[in-house]
Amino acid sequence: MGWFNRRSRAADGTPTKLDREATRDDFAALEAFVASRRGVEFYLEPETTATDTTVVAIAHDGEWIRRRTGSPRAAADLARRHAVPLYEAARTGYPERMRAWNRAHPERRLR
Repeated sequence: MGWFNRRSRAADGTPTKLDREATRDDFAALEAFVASRRGVEFYLEPETTATDTTVVAIAHDGEWIRRRTGSPRAAADLARRHAVPLYEAARTGYPERMRAWNRAHPERRLR
């Protein structure tokens, strides 16, 4: 019957996403963030079963936003177009300035 099949759903091509795909608004928000702040870096977060591939854009002062990009390639293209460094969050972690900004802006967690 296949109830206890060891193969993952992703292996057979069945999508397991619970979240929405990246949209033009996601890319527009990242572009606006880059244009309005200095020292922006992108941190790539891999796709999970709950969310699509995302990028966290972090400015020089630690302010940040997270938006979907759909794929690592789309994130890399966006970073290249805007001359923004792109790091893999799983390898590098997030910079301390982001955590400091979060501590200084607790109201951000209420969203």
